Amino acid sequence: MKYLSTMIRLKRLDSVKRELQRIEINRLIISSVSGYGVQGGHLETKAMNYEAKLPKKIKIEIAVNDDFLQTTVEAIQRGSRNKDGYVGSGKIFVLPLENVIKIRTNETGHDAI
Repeated sequence: MKYLSTMIRLKRLDSVKRELQRIEINRLIISSVSGYGVQGGHLETKAMNYEAKLPKKIKIEIAVNDDFLQTTVEAIQRGSRNKDGYVGSGKIFVLPLENVIKIRTNETGHDAI
């Protein structure tokens, strides 16, 4: 099992959700977050480079069984990739997931996802 923590641009959320629904990934957590990566809070446009101190991002968290990892990562990439080539499309962090416990049914492991 894997736990995906993904940061994307706010304007790409609908596209990412559509791609995830297309591959039948319907369980996710979405949070509003702020921060920046290597670009240091600067957003590029073709006309100018300006500073946005802590750009707003969306954090998507998904637990998946190993069999669904690659297709889930590809769906997130398709939905979040900026076709304009600018920096700041986001990141996907893939972490090992030791266990999941479904509170209502007491199911554990991959059955609980």
